Amino acid sequence: MNDSSWGAPPRAGYWGPPDQGPAQGAAPAGPAYDAHDALYPAETQPMPIVPDMPDVPDVPQEPMASASQPAPEAPRAPQAPKAPQKKSAGRDLGAAIGVGVGLGAVIVASLFIVKAVFIGVIAVAVVVGLWELTSRLQERKQIKAPLVPLAVGGAAMVVAGYVRGTEGAWVAMALTALAVLVWRMTEPPEGYLKDVTAGVFAAFYVPFLATFVALMLTADDGAQRVLTFLLLTVVSDTGAYAIGWRFGKHKLAPRISPGKTREGLVGAVTFAMAAGALCMEFLIDGGAWWQGLLIGLAVAASATLGDLGESMIKRDLGIKDMGTLLPGHGGIMDRLDSLLPTAPVVWLLLVIFVGSG
Repeated sequence: MNDSSWGAPPRAGYWGPPDQGPAQGAAPAGPAYDAHDALYPAETQPMPIVPDMPDVPDVPQEPMASASQPAPEAPRAPQAPKAPQKKSAGRDLGAAIGVGVGLGAVIVASLFIVKAVFIGVIAVAVVVGLWELTSRLQERKQIKAPLVPLAVGGAAMVVAGYVRGTEGAWVAMALTALAVLVWRMTEPPEGYLKDVTAGVFAAFYVPFLATFVALMLTADDGAQRVLTFLLLTVVSDTGAYAIGWRFGKHKLAPRISPGKTREGLVGAVTFAMAAGALCMEFLIDGGAWWQGLLIGLAVAASATLGDLGESMIKRDLGIKDMGTLLPGHGGIMDRLDSLLPTAPVVWLLLVIFVGSG
């Protein structure tokens, strides 16, 4: 490449005006010729001594960047891979453990000291659960399930089940449903059908299923039966949480509850069956370890289905928790979701295996 191509002015040694050719006898001008060359012709100049160099293949030269073209950016150094983030439990684990231990202490103390106090604990939990459920239905769906007949009838249902057995529970359930139908008649007829339907559903879902805990308590070893029911449900939930959080990869029901995994279900079944074998062997009169395996398997299934069932309700309502009374847990209903459907399952299997007591 020569200088003219860059628009450079003539070099020294160009004799003559710019619009004329070189003067006669003058040396040609250019970057390879100047006045020094005119005084010392090429044949008289000594050849420069160039050291011997090994033959180097021609390497194509990259064009130089012009002033109008920015120089290409230097390649960035590769960034170190980010450390994998730890899985989060999604709740305040410390508060959840503290509240769980506190509730467990109250339940166990009332269960083994005075049975009537434990029945009162069940009734209070039922009333609070009904309040949470009916409040969320009204807030999110404008469904006005009457709380007063539900609360009174729900508490009466638990007491009737403990005092009069299964017959008392069924009679109380029927009267509660009738009270819901009549109570709603005091308001305008618009929305009557959906309100009473939700009311009857709430009566069955919360107090009627909870009544089976009271039925377990009526046996001679009732405290041990209720303790077995509680332990198996808690152990199942704990096994599902621990194994699912650590090893969970395959979703169990992603459209209902994305956090639940098949690995967690395996953990629930394993933990519940082991706990069931121990409880039937050492807590239940006349029980056998193999019966505990079956009860544990049934508990893991019913607890998981109960959890998924309430997750479906909460998804339909567009909420995460039913309440905020229990830090780290949500509401009362968020703790009863797996207990309620498990109660009739454990009650029935215990009656089949060891009798009603």
